[in-house]
Amino acid sequence: MPIQDQEALKIAQQKRLFFMICRECGARNPPNATKCRRCKRKNLRWKKRERSK
Repeated sequence: MPIQDQEALKIAQQKRLFFMICRECGARNPPNATKCRRCKRKNLRWKKRERSK
């Protein structure tokens, strides 16, 4: 069942799509992270996203 409330949909998309991934261990980190929460390395990337059609 899709989310009808547009504000709730925007919040859900932010949580699901905007976070950092560690290139070393694959841990999920918050968007404002500068180093990994698990292995403490600074090799982070954004989660890959595709545009919806």
